[in-house]
Amino acid sequence: MDFLELAKARYSCRKLTDKDIEPEKIERILQAAVAAPTAKNIQPYKIWAIKSADAFDKIKQVTNFTFGAKFALVVGVDKEQAFTRPFDNMNFGHIDGSIIATHIWLAVQAEGLGTTWVGWFDAPKLQELFPEMKDFDLIAIFPVGYPAEDAKPSNRHEDRREISDAVTEL
Repeated sequence: MDFLELAKARYSCRKLTDKDIEPEKIERILQAAVAAPTAKNIQPYKIWAIKSADAFDKIKQVTNFTFGAKFALVVGVDKEQAFTRPFDNMNFGHIDGSIIATHIWLAVQAEGLGTTWVGWFDAPKLQELFPEMKDFDLIAIFPVGYPAEDAKPSNRHEDRREISDAVTEL
């Protein structure tokens, strides 16, 4: 599958099974994440792989959006370490974290798995439950699993702007 096909095939999968994920698939997803570029290659991020049942129960305490999965990835950034543009003091931490998260999202799809970028979670409580996350801005939770047989994209999945509407040539 070429990149455009992958990008179009990826969707927010909201029905996952709890089937075990092969370790080599998780490894390739994580390799894709650490291959992602960051501003000035500072790499101010951390990824937490939520594998144990106890750890996943903590995820369920901060969001209802786990969609049947029993494995998740959490992405966080240390904005103190991230590049800050000197002209306007724009900090690139959240941009770097979003790039990492996008690599995860696409790699999950490439592995035949499903996920959704979950932003609706109680970050302060998650940091309380996982003290190792306390110094990071938490960007996303990705519950990961095999799509259920009846999983499908939302009816708005293919609604996209026309290139002529989205792009202005100068």
